[in-house]
Amino acid sequence: MFRLIRTAILLLITFVAGMLFERNHQQELCALSGGEWMRAGLCAAKG
Repeated sequence: MFRLIRTAILLLITFVAGMLFERNHQQELCALSGGEWMRAGLCAAKG
């Protein structure tokens, strides 16, 4: 039973880490394209 719980916890941690990694990557792409990253998680074009 402990192995099942441990596996679920590790999957959750991995999923959250992947989400944070992808969000950071999207912010970098937004900055490279000249946009501004908004708090809502959207990239707004300047100008």
